[in-house]
Amino acid sequence: MKQNEAVILVLEKIGGIGTLGQINKEVMNIKDCQWKTKTPFASVRRIVQLDKNIYKIKPGLYGLLKYKKENDSKGIIVETPNNKNSKEITDFNHSYYQGLLIIVGNLKGLKTFIPNQDKNKKFIDKSLGDLRTLSTIPTYSYPSFIQRSSTIDVIWFNERNMPHSFFEVEHSTDIQNSLLKFNDLQDFYSRMVIVAENARKREYENKIKYSSFNELSKNSRVTFLDYESLTKQYENLLIQQKFDFLL
Repeated sequence: MKQNEAVILVLEKIGGIGTLGQINKEVMNIKDCQWKTKTPFASVRRIVQLDKNIYKIKPGLYGLLKYKKENDSKGIIVETPNNKNSKEITDFNHSYYQGLLIIVGNLKGLKTFIPNQDKNKKFIDKSLGDLRTLSTIPTYSYPSFIQRSSTIDVIWFNERNMPHSFFEVEHSTDIQNSLLKFNDLQDFYSRMVIVAENARKREYENKIKYSSFNELSKNSRVTFLDYESLTKQYENLLIQQKFDFLL
């Protein structure tokens, strides 16, 4: 079997759409295909970018062209400059990156929570509620703090049910609103992360300098994570699942 045929077969098996991480993880299980290269995952990336049967939906997410109409009907559409700020694209991006954060947290052995109002939103073909490991937020502090954090897009909890990391996905909404939440939660020993496209990093840098966020800024409590970096970390973690032992 040719390498591009193996990639197409994997996409067929996982429903006609998949992340590059999913493809990399599954394609090496196809025994009829030989990857005579030291960099097989680079070859997979080249195939999904060049094969005429595959189309790019967003960085790190690909579909089979024959499933495009079906994917479009599910709201999984190619982002363009014209539709970038549409409700359809905004909703899809928000739940997609929430899903990546949940999966990464799960792979790291942490407990994951999302707001209950988001539980029916989709990460490709799975609901976010099915991906998360916690259906209720742990009572880790006073009710006012728990209530404040219960609307944060993704929270990772450690084995003691204390918040390890708070993530706010900002595709089109005001970053300042997320910083206000983080400001209220600054007394917890937790990482706080704004997740957005790299083009919004300047906006983040400007707003965190507001005097209202002085404590967050001077103590470097908040980090900016762009979509591409998140996607690459997700892909690398899935690849690592192939190894029995990690250094």
